[in-house]
Amino acid sequence: MLTTEDIMRVSPIIPVIAIDDAGKAVELAHALSEGGVRIIEVTLRTPAALAAIDAVAENLPAVVVGAGTVINSRHLQSVRDAGAQFAISPGSTPALLEAARNMAFPLLPGVATASEIMQGLELGYQHFKLFPASIAGGIGALRAFAGPFQGVRFCPTGGINADNFLGYLQLPNVPCIGGSWIAPLELVNTGRFADITRLTIEAMSLYNAK
Repeated sequence: MLTTEDIMRVSPIIPVIAIDDAGKAVELAHALSEGGVRIIEVTLRTPAALAAIDAVAENLPAVVVGAGTVINSRHLQSVRDAGAQFAISPGSTPALLEAARNMAFPLLPGVATASEIMQGLELGYQHFKLFPASIAGGIGALRAFAGPFQGVRFCPTGGINADNFLGYLQLPNVPCIGGSWIAPLELVNTGRFADITRLTIEAMSLYNAK
């Protein structure tokens, strides 16, 4: 099983996807993979999410598929049963952190404050999602967290886009970011997967050239 550290090293960009049609999930994941991103976070914001996770896990084993917007232990069990390899939550509670730990299921819990990071550290977590990044202090907050929380790594999500993602990825405590701009819902719903591959290639090229 992958660890949260492994997951954060798969790609510098984790696409955050809210998918309406599970039938498009495999084509979407393939389009991202063709562009150089072999990981996808399917958020539990639509009724199609679990079926989409199952489809990607079944048909594209080379793509690491995870679930986002996981907020309780019932969600954890559901996404693991669907084939997800990891979960990401918008926030963190002791119950959720303990449930993931007891299940030995990789969870990237959401944090926005030093107190939430400390709570996670007490329960054995070292890797977190900063959310919503742009509102929770962005790059400045991550620089500040680096001092007291050495060894902690973050995946900032929320307000990350083509214009600012490189600034986040230049920070030593940020191995990856989460963003939806490389696979916007409009392109997914209209089946414009070649455009998604193009956006993914453009983002990865910018990253590799930095």
